[in-house]
Amino acid sequence: MFQKWYKKIFDRKMSLQERMFRLVTGISMIALIFILLMSRYSANLFILPVCLIYMAAVVRISIRTERINTGATAIVVLLLLLFPVSFFTTGGIYGGAPEWFVLCFIYITIALNGKRKAVFFLLCSAETILCYYIAYHFPDFVMANTPAQAYFDSARSVILAGGLTSLLLLFQNYLYEEENKISIQQKKEIEELNQAENHFFSSMSHEIRTPINTIIGLNEIILRGEISEDVAENARNIQGASKLLLTLINDIMDSSKLKSGKMEIINVSYETEALFSEIINMIWIKAKEKGLEFRLQVDASIPSILCGDEVRIKQILINLLNNAVKYTSEGTVTLSVRCERLEPHKVRIWYSVEDTGQGVKKENIPYLFNAFKRVEEQKNRHIEGTGLGLNISRQLVELMGGQISVNSVYTKGSTFIVSLEQDIVDDKELGTFTLASRSKIEEEERYQQSFEAPDAHLLVVDDNDINLIVVCKLLSNTKLQIDTASSGEECLKLTQSHHYDGILMDHIMPEMDGIECLHALRTQTGGLCKDVPVIALTANVGNDNQMLYRKEGFSGYLAKPVNGALLEAAVLSILPKKLVKLSEGVNQSEIGKDILIFEQAHRMSIMVTTDSVCDLPESLKNEFGISVCPYYVRTDQGRFLDELELKADELLIHIASGKQGVSEPPDVVDYEHFFAEKLTEAQNVIHITMAKHASQGYHNAVEAAKSFENVTVLDSGLLSSSLGLSVLYAASMAQNHASKEEIMETVKKLRRYISSAFIIDSTHMMCRAGKISKRTQILCDALLLHPIIVLRKRKMVVESVKMGSFEHVTKSYVRKVLMNARNIDKRILFITYAGMDERSLAYIQELVQQYCPFERVYLQKASAAISSNCGPGSFGLLFMKKNEAAISFSPYAKSETAN
Repeated sequence: MFQKWYKKIFDRKMSLQERMFRLVTGISMIALIFILLMSRYSANLFILPVCLIYMAAVVRISIRTERINTGATAIVVLLLLLFPVSFFTTGGIYGGAPEWFVLCFIYITIALNGKRKAVFFLLCSAETILCYYIAYHFPDFVMANTPAQAYFDSARSVILAGGLTSLLLLFQNYLYEEENKISIQQKKEIEELNQAENHFFSSMSHEIRTPINTIIGLNEIILRGEISEDVAENARNIQGASKLLLTLINDIMDSSKLKSGKMEIINVSYETEALFSEIINMIWIKAKEKGLEFRLQVDASIPSILCGDEVRIKQILINLLNNAVKYTSEGTVTLSVRCERLEPHKVRIWYSVEDTGQGVKKENIPYLFNAFKRVEEQKNRHIEGTGLGLNISRQLVELMGGQISVNSVYTKGSTFIVSLEQDIVDDKELGTFTLASRSKIEEEERYQQSFEAPDAHLLVVDDNDINLIVVCKLLSNTKLQIDTASSGEECLKLTQSHHYDGILMDHIMPEMDGIECLHALRTQTGGLCKDVPVIALTANVGNDNQMLYRKEGFSGYLAKPVNGALLEAAVLSILPKKLVKLSEGVNQSEIGKDILIFEQAHRMSIMVTTDSVCDLPESLKNEFGISVCPYYVRTDQGRFLDELELKADELLIHIASGKQGVSEPPDVVDYEHFFAEKLTEAQNVIHITMAKHASQGYHNAVEAAKSFENVTVLDSGLLSSSLGLSVLYAASMAQNHASKEEIMETVKKLRRYISSAFIIDSTHMMCRAGKISKRTQILCDALLLHPIIVLRKRKMVVESVKMGSFEHVTKSYVRKVLMNARNIDKRILFITYAGMDERSLAYIQELVQQYCPFERVYLQKASAAISSNCGPGSFGLLFMKKNEAAISFSPYAKSETAN
């Protein structure tokens, strides 16, 4: 039996949990045998076999039914019942039983999982304490034991318990080493699999590029000839399909490199104008073919030369712009570029790609950047692509230490924003410019050679005969004298007896590859081409390969597939000038007739917005660039925009005539449109709302913000002009280039320091709005009570009530609010009111001047939405208490003189 048990414990086919369960149960059975045999209680001889059969049956059944935790629980219950019996029948603490309680704790710890482990651990602890307590206070319950027997039992128990525990630890160590070996082996297999995968992708890329090179090259030869329009159209379609296939291969290669961690960012100096020109010339034609308007907005302050990975920046922007064109059926595609100075020699460039396409549902936005994931697959199945572009773009941006985000409203369009920090090489500003579209492909456009060199000799080395034919045909109009070699050995034979002015060489060739051939060429005894420039013309692409070829001594690098213009340019770069005759007007084919005039982009980094219930003067909103989303006021005559279509005075007159008038927050769609509009003016939007428990506006704004990664919604915990004060501070910080995180932290802190208390003249409108009960309203009217409303824990509550005439109540309220003048920031005060005459306002100002004079006092009429809740005759004194945040960023220095 034990031999069978032993084999199953070391059977690797079984799970770790099952093997440990068998081991600890087996050890417990050995312990149980020893404990019960030590006992001088005769009934134990009958209990022992029953217990062993029970434990064996439990193990067998629980493993078969895959309910090991239940089986372990049943065995723990048995142990907890038997151990106290053995404790009292073997002499208590003067025997060998106490040592076995430790084994019970070990069994519970190893065999049980989840909450059961904690519960039974506590039960075992309680049982142990109870046994010791009974043995101490009621010694008669413990069977007597002689000293000799006690020492003997204790020694045996310590040795056996220690041995069994050691056995358990040794087995655990064995399992750890076993699992560690498996883990190391799996890691090795994964690394080998990754290497095999990378090798496969690299080989696949090389093998596919070779026939694509043939297709594109021979297709270009067809386009050069005098052909019918139908043939020309077919050839152009072949060319487009080949380039699409090439793009897919590049995406797969980049994804493989990023996955394996082999993608490198190579920062070089580059001209920003040249970068934009190349990108636009690639995209605007595609947009024009779809009937889309392409717009470019460039910040004139961008330095003319920056340092960054020009190739990867270009790749990211082309990916985003290609997506925008693909998913937009009508309207516009816009590329905006903005510059933000960080340090004297460093800038942050914001690239924004905006379209009016189908947009993305908010629930799909989290999956946009997943590899091979295309949202709404059924709807977009006709759109070409692998689903890798956005994933690659995100990883490249992160490798360059930047950020990428997306804002999208379904059916309205999307905006992708990329921010990258780059060093300044030339601080000269790019300025306003007109950009000539280069390399424009017109349907009637024909190939025009760039040079002739009839006396120049060129050697082309490639193991693929079709590639040799393509190169020869593409260069046929240059009148070059071209020889070909199908291997490295043949190349060396030709250079032994012929001098060439330039060599084009493939890399991957059998027997002797291109690099080995180059090295042999440079050291060839009697060779005539030791110093001749050699260009690598290969299907192996990527920055790492470019560095490899440069390191190995190649004069240049040209990736297959290659078109005639690039091939001619590469050959022209290595031929002696005296042998070359440039074609007349060679540059004319590079410059199109259409000129694109571009707008200037002036997007701010952060825009602070709020709702119309902020109750701020228009002068301050304009000065700090604060945009507001209007609330609604619903009356018997319809729904009106707060303050835009219905003023507070008009609403109060309407309500005074016995009609209804209640405020409503903007719905989710309203906020989505508002945020989308503001993101055309700023890279980030921070929207600050009224206290979330006082209005549904916060929740609607949060829901709408899920469509935009660059919109943050904050609960001010305030209302009316106290909300306005918080917004003023946030806008001031944004203008002083504070970060989004700093603004958010300050807004949260200011909740504790902004006073937000209103005194209500009549409670009728608050009762209608559901802010107070009908019973409270009747009581206030009967006793001439005026409640003071405050926000406590962002909830509107009645703090206290005042009784008496308007003058008495006002004086009492002003004195109460301004009584602790030493802790009040006296630079600005808003007296926000609804339906009050000039005499009453003058009286309030006089009281304020008497108790706590402020530098600036704004008499601010409450919005219609606020007035609909508080009613006429209500007002509040809204100000800031002294705090560090108020001192650090103050809007007061800029604000104009108060009314």
